Amino acid sequence: MALRIACIGGGPGGLFFSTLFKQTVPEAEVVLFERNQASDAFGFGVVFSDATLRRINDADPVVLNGLRDYGTHWDDIEVWLKDERKSFAGNGMAAIYRKTLLKLMQERAAEVGVDMRFGEFVPDLSRLDGFDVIVGADGANSSTREQLGESLGHTSETATAKFIWFGTTYKFGGLTFVHRQSEFGNFAVHGYPISEDLSTFIVETDEETWRKAGLDEFDVSQPPGTSDLKTQRFLEKLFAEDIAGEPLVANNSRWANFRTRRTRSWHKGNVVLLGDAVHTAHFSVGSGTKMAMEDAITLVREIAAHQDDLETAFTNYETERQPQVAKIQNQARGGLSWWEHFARYYNSFEPTQFTFHFFSRSIDVDKIRQRDPGLVESVERDWLARHGHAPLETPLPAGSVRFDSRLLTLTRHAGRVALTGKGGVVPLVMNPADADADTGLLLTAPDTEAGLAAAFDQLPARAAVIVVTGGNPFTRILLSEEARLGRGLTSVIVDDQGPASALTLVLSGRADATATSLPEASNA
Repeated sequence: MALRIACIGGGPGGLFFSTLFKQTVPEAEVVLFERNQASDAFGFGVVFSDATLRRINDADPVVLNGLRDYGTHWDDIEVWLKDERKSFAGNGMAAIYRKTLLKLMQERAAEVGVDMRFGEFVPDLSRLDGFDVIVGADGANSSTREQLGESLGHTSETATAKFIWFGTTYKFGGLTFVHRQSEFGNFAVHGYPISEDLSTFIVETDEETWRKAGLDEFDVSQPPGTSDLKTQRFLEKLFAEDIAGEPLVANNSRWANFRTRRTRSWHKGNVVLLGDAVHTAHFSVGSGTKMAMEDAITLVREIAAHQDDLETAFTNYETERQPQVAKIQNQARGGLSWWEHFARYYNSFEPTQFTFHFFSRSIDVDKIRQRDPGLVESVERDWLARHGHAPLETPLPAGSVRFDSRLLTLTRHAGRVALTGKGGVVPLVMNPADADADTGLLLTAPDTEAGLAAAFDQLPARAAVIVVTGGNPFTRILLSEEARLGRGLTSVIVDDQGPASALTLVLSGRADATATSLPEASNA
């Protein structure tokens, strides 16, 4: 007997799943339920990187054809700040207006025989008892997930930064990050073209700046569709020069905090979830729609192959997709953290170093050099002009010692710890109260972000150097930046990842130097 499949949610993930399943198992009945009308579409652009599109295009050409016929494409990413424009080449990307993409996907679903029922909300899964499989593709605020209860192990982590989503009639040349400092604080734009006459225009800021600017007055309890017009006018004025006086376009535009969602189990009984319903990654990595569509590809394959054993199908789906999603989420966390601290970086770095710091948040200098050798050359040239030496060969003062390079060693001998290098030795202590102008502090980074506040409290007012060890690369960097950029202390990160990692950390300003750690026995 043919399977009966119900899919809840008519976004890209739900439409792609429904289309692929009907193509793969033509005899199946596939019904898609979407609470909104077919012509409704909140949001603006959907962006894809060239490197990630192959699997989606191999499954079905609807996105490929849509991007070719209606989308925009670019290779350079730009950063605008302090009256300068910097670029990073070799980043092939494409975007399309979300409303256009949904229309194309709806047409494709209808073509293969999916029964699409728009304007139908499913408030209770019991209404779908006649279906063999129920797929929840109903987004981050998934009603399907909520009905399955706490046994799924769903968690949500809320970012501190505020963001709001607009469009603009100004056409950016490609993905562009625009930074402006107002009298209230810093604001930044993620802008990119999505059609011939429209660009996406996402703005981020910190909560203190948001409140100082009086942008916290909008009543968020209003029903979907109403936009924050006060913020729209404020941002049009602030970024007028950058968008040539063009207006912003509102569509359910209101401030929010991004939530990173994770879920231990993606299914229960005959109900299985995909996309934002079980996982989200910050929009700075541009992977939300891609992840949902890749979920759909795997889920279709597994259900089709195990129609009589759904538990195996769902388990195989999770086994394949969960590690892939976790990898993207881990990469996205570094990007999200960058946006939570971008005002500090704006105030600390000149445009060239700021740009390198931004682009190196998830890839090292060697990978950046492969894509755009000119960008790395400009950063190294800028360093040489400021310091008179190549980055890792630049002398580093640490108290009364002057190291001859930025590659140092953490040594341990007879219970004593020291930072050593060509030029001298700085003794290290583990008690912040014992650090002074000639003595450094060895500080252990926490394993998670939750421990960072306590680690920040350990930073002394004065120390020859702060040497950050332990934790993970992410927490070590945040602790080092708090010492260096927040407290004006010299910071060294213990890092054993090799010369590319060391050069990235120093050149970006995340640390003043790096150190490799030698075990006690090596110093006997």
